[in-house]
Amino acid sequence: MTQFVPQRQLRFYLTSVAPCPYLPGQTERKVFANLPFSDGAHVNDELTQAGFRRSQNIAYRPACETCDACVSVRIPTGEFAFSRSQRRILRANEDLSRDLVEAEATTEQFDLLRKYLNARHPEGGMSGMGWLDYVAMVEDTAVRTHLIEYRLPSADGGPGDLVGVCLTDLLSDGLSMVYSFFDPELEERSPGRFAILDHIRQALTVNLPYVYLGYWVRGSQKMDYKASFRPMEQLTRLGWRLL
Repeated sequence: MTQFVPQRQLRFYLTSVAPCPYLPGQTERKVFANLPFSDGAHVNDELTQAGFRRSQNIAYRPACETCDACVSVRIPTGEFAFSRSQRRILRANEDLSRDLVEAEATTEQFDLLRKYLNARHPEGGMSGMGWLDYVAMVEDTAVRTHLIEYRLPSADGGPGDLVGVCLTDLLSDGLSMVYSFFDPELEERSPGRFAILDHIRQALTVNLPYVYLGYWVRGSQKMDYKASFRPMEQLTRLGWRLL
């Protein structure tokens, strides 16, 4: 198969060294490139498959000089078997409606995001995110992307309360979960894990072989949940291999 070649040469840049948000005492550095508007979707496909992560119109990956704990991971959906605990999570969320909507920011989504950040990541890099920042995160891109909204059932038949949102890119070979957030008061439902399981079901429905989860960080409690999804592939110097 002929490899896709972007219409213009991509320029890659290095960020300055900064404290690592996942591993205490470590520093981080990233390499990044701006996604072009003309063929951004194809470039996003190629870079995601090469271990990059998207944020608005930027694709980035770790370039740390003293640490290699960040590993790009994806789930091969055709080989995935739902465990007993994962089936229990799916059953616990059967009452939620799931709607695929255009990548357009709403104040309802933003209010849920603020509630999530204040409860789960009050000191994180996104803690100061305002409305315009959220609009840019969702809408400022030329790739194939959409939002998945999860809602509780309503008594009057109308739209129920919004309890989860996932910004998801559609790639040529899978779904890439760019960012997800949920109502922290529903922690007993395991909403983060449920979103991943639901994306596996979505990918299987439309015959997409992978769900991309971004980075798993060895030694980070924040990322331990990703390791529970097996089989999982990691990107190595020799290509994608089973973790």
